[in-house]
Amino acid sequence: MRWMFMPLRRYADFAGRSRRREYWMFALMNIVIWSIILLLGLWGAEERLFSSEEELSLYFILTGGLYSLVTLVPSLAVTVRRLHDTDKSGWMILLSLIPIIGGLILLVFYVTEGTEGPNRFGLDPKAGEELAATA
Repeated sequence: MRWMFMPLRRYADFAGRSRRREYWMFALMNIVIWSIILLLGLWGAEERLFSSEEELSLYFILTGGLYSLVTLVPSLAVTVRRLHDTDKSGWMILLSLIPIIGGLILLVFYVTEGTEGPNRFGLDPKAGEELAATA
């Protein structure tokens, strides 16, 4: 559970490295929360809790928009740190602007294991945890 909230604690920290676990648990948390927002909206529409389509749209704009604003910077920061862990520049996130191909390239970077030992972006976060666990 701590892995899901670690990017929120490191809110605007674009330096250093993040493990795959931190990145993917944060992504999982985002998927779960977006699913809840969607299901609540659909349930509310089904139960006629919204008197019009405008109210339903307002619900999605307010809840989805607010959640997006709250998680925008932490999402960017954890993504940049994940790229750093694979010894890539954070600017590689701009590959996402290339349709389809850019997203696939980034997906490969996100699932690739980070470089062992220190790299130009900092110490290996995995090695630090292993040392703390044995102490």
